[in-house]
Amino acid sequence: MAMTSRERVQAVLQHEVPDRVPIIIGVSNTTGIKMKPYRALKAKLGIQAPDDYIYDWPELGTAKVDEQTLQRLHGDARGVLDRFPRAVAEFNRNRDPHTPAIDDWGGGQIEIEEGVWFPGYHPLAEATTLDDLEKYNGWPIMDDPYRVAQAALDAKKLAEENQYAILATPWLMFPLERAFGLQGMDKFLMNLAMLPDFAEAMLKKNLELCKQHMGHFLDAVGGNIDMIKIGDDLGTQDRLMISPRMYRKLLKPIHAELIRFIKERTKAKVFFHTDGDVFDLIGDFIEIGVDILNPVQTSAGKMADLEGLKREFGRHLVFCGAVDTQYILPNGNPQEVRQEMKRVIGALGKDGGYMVASVHTIMNEVPAENILAMVDAVLDFGTYPLK
Repeated sequence: MAMTSRERVQAVLQHEVPDRVPIIIGVSNTTGIKMKPYRALKAKLGIQAPDDYIYDWPELGTAKVDEQTLQRLHGDARGVLDRFPRAVAEFNRNRDPHTPAIDDWGGGQIEIEEGVWFPGYHPLAEATTLDDLEKYNGWPIMDDPYRVAQAALDAKKLAEENQYAILATPWLMFPLERAFGLQGMDKFLMNLAMLPDFAEAMLKKNLELCKQHMGHFLDAVGGNIDMIKIGDDLGTQDRLMISPRMYRKLLKPIHAELIRFIKERTKAKVFFHTDGDVFDLIGDFIEIGVDILNPVQTSAGKMADLEGLKREFGRHLVFCGAVDTQYILPNGNPQEVRQEMKRVIGALGKDGGYMVASVHTIMNEVPAENILAMVDAVLDFGTYPLK
């Protein structure tokens, strides 16, 4: 008997075999579609729907995918997102478009071309002492009810309908990346090595603020959701961004405390997003309570070994992602996409434990035909028992 989308995802989250591999697409800023390919997809499908972004400013140019398109993509989840504080949202709506858009932590991004944003302002770029952290007056306000009001309504409605799994994405609950935004990536990475006490203090400050917001967010949605997204990008194209020793000393305790805080407040599974080759830390993620690993960047180092990932970690983790956005989706043809889907599903989908998603956002170069080939291939190759 066919399952509902929510039943399908919940089976996978319990490490049970569903009727088919679930599809997670277009419902967060890490399983999303940029505006340009979203427009092309709507045009190909003949769907008339407004262009909208998933946050109060076009972060990463990620589109808010309309319901008709989500249904055509066979999407098994729907997203629940928070908002910036009202004052931050109003500032960005009214700002000079040639100036940075400012997030709720005070960091800024500049649009270098339509839909392409790049960090352009770091308010703590020169900070080196604990006193500098104390004096900073741009720390985010986490108790603004406006931030979670719509998320609460959306989660309640989706839970009552009980059709789709619910992936909740509170804004950037990434303690390390928050430090990158405040200081600049290069400076904070150097401070991890040269000023470890200062770096640890910033990470702990970021953690406390993430916990404050997560508490309000989960009070609003926690009883209704199936997955809650957190993370930190820890890998590069061929190796870790920091050493395993440094991760275990400075960052692992931060992630462990945030996950512990979450699991005390919701039964939702922890969806941990971390780009790049993070193979050498996956055991640590399992140890601290990560349930779902995303995006499984198959083009990055040891993450290409899907059989090895499944064999070594599949009993403990659900994998979400693994559809290559660097080479196959932008450069392949639909038949090549289908063959890649067959390979990925065969490796990660054995005995359940896998949800199809692109490796992070579907970028501007990806043609609509390849997006459709990706999701339609799941119906052909992802029905259990696998072909």
